[in-house]
Formats: sequence, C-alpha cells, structure tokens
Amino acid sequence: METVATLLRSVSPDTFQFAQPQLLWLLVAPAVLLVLWARLLLRIRRDRAAMLALRLIPHRERFGRLGEAPFWLGITVAGVLLVLALAQPQVVASMVRTSGADIVVLLDSSASMHVEDLAPNRWQRSVAFLRVLGDSMSWQNDRIALTVFAHIAAPQVRLTRDPNTYFFFLDHLSKLPPFRLEDDTTWDTNIALGISWGLRILEKEEEIRGPSPNAKLFVLITDGQAWSGSVEESIARARRAGVPLFVIGVGTERGGVIPDPKRAADDARPPVYSRLDRASLRTIATAGNGQYFEMDRGSDVDLANRVIDSARRRATTEQTEPVMQDVYWPFLGGAGMVALAGCLFLRERAALALQLLGVAITAVLLGAVLR
Repeated sequence: METVATLLRSVSPDTFQFAQPQLLWLLVAPAVLLVLWARLLLRIRRDRAAMLALRLIPHRERFGRLGEAPFWLGITVAGVLLVLALAQPQVVASMVRTSGADIVVLLDSSASMHVEDLAPNRWQRSVAFLRVLGDSMSWQNDRIALTVFAHIAAPQVRLTRDPNTYFFFLDHLSKLPPFRLEDDTTWDTNIALGISWGLRILEKEEEIRGPSPNAKLFVLITDGQAWSGSVEESIARARRAGVPLFVIGVGTERGGVIPDPKRAADDARPPVYSRLDRASLRTIATAGNGQYFEMDRGSDVDLANRVIDSARRRATTEQTEPVMQDVYWPFLGGAGMVALAGCLFLRERAALALQLLGVAITAVLLGAVLR
C-alpha cells in the first residue's frame, strides 16, 4: 500500500503517459453506456413514483430508489478502467543519469598484425574484439569511429550511432584487410599518423555538427612500436585536445614470423620476427593520460566495458533519461472491484450468475492478452 501511495503521489501530467494511446478511442463505448445509464435511472425513478402513487396494498412496500442502476453504473465505470488499462498507462518511476562516449578506434593494420601468435592471427583477433566493443555500446548516447593505419592511414567509419554501419565495415575488414602484404607501405607501423587521423575525425565532426557533450577517447590497438619523437608530438596534440589515449596490446612476448608473400623459397635471409612491444605501449598509454590493456588477459566483454566506462566517467555533462513503470494493474484491479460491487445490487440470481460468468471470462481474456 505504501508503494502504491508513493506512486500515486508521483503522478502528474508531466510524468503520466499511455504506451498504447491509440486504444483510448474505445472509451466511446463506456460513454454510450453512461448515456443509457442516465436514461435507465430516470425511468427507474419514474416507475417508482408511479408504483407508490397508484398501488394500494395493506402493508407498506419498499422500492429501491435506484433499483439496478448502481450495477450498470459499476459496469460502465469498470469499462472505463478496463480501456485505460489496455492503453498501458505508465508513470516515470525514476530518472537515470547517463553520459555518452565518442570512441575513436585506431587499428594497426601493418604486416606484423598477420602474425599467428594469437588465433587465428592478430588482425582477426582485433576485429573480433571490436565486435564485442560494438555489442557493449548503448548506441543511443555512444558513438564510435574507426581508422586503420600502417605506413599510411585510411579512415573507415566516421563517428556514428548506427550499429549497422559499424558492423558492416567490421565484416568487410575481417574478410579483406585494407593493406596488402605485397605492398611496401604495409611494412611499417606509423602510430603517429593514426593518432593524427583520429584527431582529424573529431575536428571534422565538431565542424559539421558542433561541440558534443560526449567524452572523447582514443583506443589504439597495436602490437607496438619503438618510441619516437613523432609519436610523442601526436600524443601531445591529443593531450591538448583533452582526448586520452587507451592502448590495447595484441600479441605475445614469444611472437611469431611475419608472413611475406614476396619472400622466395631459397632466400637465405632470416625471416622478419615480431613480438609484442609491451614496454613501448605502456609508455604511450602513460604519456596519453590513458591506460594500457592487453588482449587475452581477461574476457573481451570485461575489457570492452572497462574502456566504455572509463570514457563515460570523463564526460563533462550528463543526460537524464526517464524510466517508465507500467501501472495498468491498479486499473485492472479497480475495474474488477467496481464490477463486483455493482453485483451486490442485483436481486435475481440468474442475472447475478451471468454477470459473474462474464467477469470470469473477461479476466481470462485479459490474462491471455497481457501475458
């Protein structure tokens, strides 16, 4: 009872709504019944007055002032409550404060990402994680962008709230990496250029749509690179723009051989070997005011949630969203109570039995519909 009372006190025109307002036209039926009930009441009052004036018997007769009119009024009121319940009334139960994140993924696409120390290889493993990252986003307040880089950079997805666009490009990238191993430009990891393109994506988005209240975050997925002045300069630009750099290392310390389709079978030169450069990546994450993570140190879901939560905590503003609660059960209960109260004014047992049967059938149908 306390919960119901609290709920009723919170109801106001601003917090009350119907999930199915198109069903409110059914209120026409109770309105017609109300008109018929008024005519019935007038007829009952007229017949009672005539009986008292014309009929003479030895003892005093008692005629109800309203007759069966209360029963039909109860049926009418129950019909109103039933229609309101079918329209699914809702009230605002609480307000949830939410904040969005603008995540720009910088994905290493160099030749070393084809090493198979992670199954099936580093590239495919990274794309699989990005799918989990997309599944973990809300897609209401969150946005994501994607750019790939090796010696050159190639933006793939601008900041978007459309999951179909994001997953479409992931499907394409999983089948066909953007840079071929046969190309010389693939054999380089230019992290500085990847960060620069990430900043260009954010700048272009702000130029087109204006400033966003979402927190901005770079997610760099790579197997590493030796620290260089160009990377330090790009990180300094990101730091000045207020965009932290989170780094996710992909690979292992034992590493593996980079496949080279141009390498001849009788080539005496040793193959190119690649290992995860954990120390360099940690240095980049620290300089970028971010954190360092590593794939396969935990579940992808946990890693994706930690990245998204870290971005949202950096939001400068928060948005509020209402949480709606269904309140049709009080209307259904009120309809049943009013109908049963009206039955107390019936005098004929046959009519009472028919009405109770109708109430039972209506309850069964409502249970089937609302299930």
